Amino acid sequence: MKKIFYWSPYLSNVATIRNVLNSAYSLTKYGKNSFNTYLLDVFGEWSSFKSDILNKKINYIELSKIKINLPISGFLKSRFLSIFIFVLNIFPLLALLKKEKPHYLIIHLLTSIPLTLLFFFKFETKFILRISGLPKLNFFRKFLWKLVSKKIFLITCPSYETLEDIKKSKIFDENKIVVLYDPIINVSLINKKKNFSDINPSKKEYFLSIGRLTKQKNHHLLIDLFFKINDENKDFNLYILGEGEEEKSLKQKIIRYNLEDKVFLLGFKENVYPYIMSSRAIISSSLWEDPGAVMIEAAFCNKIVLSSDCKNGPKEFLMNNKAGYLFENNNLESLFNSWNGLITDSSTKVYQKKILAKKNSRRYSIFNHYLDLKNFLI
Repeated sequence: MKKIFYWSPYLSNVATIRNVLNSAYSLTKYGKNSFNTYLLDVFGEWSSFKSDILNKKINYIELSKIKINLPISGFLKSRFLSIFIFVLNIFPLLALLKKEKPHYLIIHLLTSIPLTLLFFFKFETKFILRISGLPKLNFFRKFLWKLVSKKIFLITCPSYETLEDIKKSKIFDENKIVVLYDPIINVSLINKKKNFSDINPSKKEYFLSIGRLTKQKNHHLLIDLFFKINDENKDFNLYILGEGEEEKSLKQKIIRYNLEDKVFLLGFKENVYPYIMSSRAIISSSLWEDPGAVMIEAAFCNKIVLSSDCKNGPKEFLMNNKAGYLFENNNLESLFNSWNGLITDSSTKVYQKKILAKKNSRRYSIFNHYLDLKNFLI
C-alpha cells in the first residue's frame, strides 16, 4: 500500500477545497488495495469536513491544535496569516514526514512550507506540486520553485494551456510537467443534489455566475452587461453566487444602475446545483481561470456556457466556441455580442454545443482523475 499525504491549507472558499477531497477520495474509492490516503489539517481548515473525510475512508491528521476562523479576506490579513502558519507548522510537518515517510506528498495552495523543507532536507517522500489555476510567478514563488526544481518529483497542471505556460518559464524539467484534470464531476453527488426546492421566485429566466466576489471573477463586467441590455430586454435576471471583498462595490454599482430588481447577489451557497439546473445559461467573466469547476459542472448538467476567452482553460474546454460561447476578455461589447448570439441562435445549434461540452466534462470525473493519477503514482 502506498501512503499518500495531501497538503492543502486554505484561507477562503475556493474550488481547490473540493478538488483535494475528490482527489483523495478517488484513490480510496477506486484504489483501496493500492493507496492509503491522508489529509493534513494545518490550522483547523478541514475540521468542518472531518466527518465527510472519515466517511470516505480518508485518514485525518491534525498538524497543530491552533484553530483559525475562516474565511479570511484582505491582502494584509491573509499575508500575515500565511507567515504565522509558516512559522507554526514548518517543524511539525518536518517531524511528521520524517516519522511517517509517506510515499508521496501532494501539495496545493500554501506550498511554501513543504517546498522550503524540500530544499533544506532530504526525504524518502516524493513531492508532487499540484498547480491550480494560473500561478502568478512573483519573485518569491519563482525563486522558491527554482531552488527545488531538481528535487521535486512531478508538477501537475489543470490544462494544456497552463502546462505550456509552466514550460515557457523554464523553471522545471519539461519531463516532470504533466496535465492532470481536476476531479470535479461526482456523478452520484450531482444527481443527489441537483433537484431541490424552487430557487427562482421571480419566475423570470436568469443567467447565473458562481465564484468569489473578487477582482479575478470580474463580476462588475456582468453588471455592466445587464445595465446595457436593461432597456431592450427585461426578460432576464442575473444571479451571482459567492462572497468576497468586492461585495460592497458590486452592491453600490447595482444600486447606482438601478438594477435591484434585475441583478441579485445571493451570497455563498453550499449547494449550487439547483441554481445551475434552473438557469438559462452560466456566465464566467473571469480575468483568468483554469477553466473552472462551475463551467465543467454546468456542461455536465446540460447547461450552455458563456465565458471570457481568458487564460488558462476556457478556450480549451469550450473548443474555441464549438462547445459554448466565448467573448474577448474584459470586453463589454464582445460580451454583449456573444450573449446576443446565445439567446438568438437556434435551439439546434445550442444543443450541439451542449453535447460537445458535456463530452469534454467527462474528462473531469473522479474516476478519470483516479486513472490518470494512478499512472503517475505507480
